Amino acid sequence: MASKNLSSIEILEKLISFPTISRTPNIELINWVSELLGSFGVKSTILRNEDGSRANLFATSSDTLEPGIMLSGHTDVVPTDGQNWHTNPFELKQSDGKLFGRGTADMKGFCASAIRIMCAASQNKLSTPLHLALSFDEEIGCIGVRSLIEMLKTSPVKPKMCIVGEPTLLAVASGHKGKIALQTTCKGIEGHSALAPLALNALHLGTDFVNIIREVQNEMINKGNEDNDYDVPYTTLHVGKMNGGVALNIVPNLCTIDWEIRNLANDSTETILTRVKELVELKLQEYKSPKAEIFWRETFSYPGLGTDINSEIINFVRSLTGTNNTIKVAFGTEGGLFHKEVGIPTVVCGPGSMLQGHKPNEFITVEQMDRCDLMMTNLLTSLK
Repeated sequence: MASKNLSSIEILEKLISFPTISRTPNIELINWVSELLGSFGVKSTILRNEDGSRANLFATSSDTLEPGIMLSGHTDVVPTDGQNWHTNPFELKQSDGKLFGRGTADMKGFCASAIRIMCAASQNKLSTPLHLALSFDEEIGCIGVRSLIEMLKTSPVKPKMCIVGEPTLLAVASGHKGKIALQTTCKGIEGHSALAPLALNALHLGTDFVNIIREVQNEMINKGNEDNDYDVPYTTLHVGKMNGGVALNIVPNLCTIDWEIRNLANDSTETILTRVKELVELKLQEYKSPKAEIFWRETFSYPGLGTDINSEIINFVRSLTGTNNTIKVAFGTEGGLFHKEVGIPTVVCGPGSMLQGHKPNEFITVEQMDRCDLMMTNLLTSLK
């Protein structure tokens, strides 16, 4: 690949062409980025998953051992199945000042701008290096980034601070909630529906469990902590999926429920789960059957982010964007992991709006891309 200065939109066009849906390969995208950076003399470390189909990328603008600024983004996107797209979601289309394609807002727009500035950084002598981190399988619980986290933990020099470029319309976000995803299993006793009272309906157990989740949610609303920087100012419990039953004339003996807790920094998920367990045990006593069981397992989790609004990184990123206020975002990011696991001060700030994310005809505006490029140029200038 020749060393060519591509624009952010040209890079975005290429990134969109890779259908990097979560749990599917992203290695072609990673290899393309590594080759592009390599043509500018920037070396990349590629951390592959077990079968080599998906990978993280970490690149640094120079060989200096000084701690630098890290730009972080994920390369995976959500599926397009069942969505009514007016264009090919994996082919960038521009119309009326908007750039359409899966991942334009969430969050290949930021990745494109970050890749462009990494190429530019290689052509400048910087007193502080610039780092680029690209991860996989973020959309399903920040799963893929874990190998990158482990690498950074053992690095002799860690990044000084990190900007996670999830879409915030370039507002500086100081925090987001944590999340724990769980799957509950309810076990009963199968039987013929004509003799249903003699069996133990696992779906009935499941509906009792859902009611317990709703009860604890109400407790969080009425008695829990509040943070009015969030659109929803309290910790939330949400049931997203319930499966059970084989046929109408069979009393089901198994029911599974997928649910989550999105917690404020001041609310402990352990305390919440203890409360759920207390109510579950009381409910099981009502059934008076040793075969009635309700238990759960964690499927994934990530910590929240709560960066001090008076910290150096907040003031630094404000200076890059020209804004004074800060926000908090409802969605999770790898930022909480960088902060908690590696000790890297982190903010969330990127182009586009999450209102466009995960929807058909997803787009980012050219104006937002231009503003992100300006932020990146300001960043580069500050590192000289």
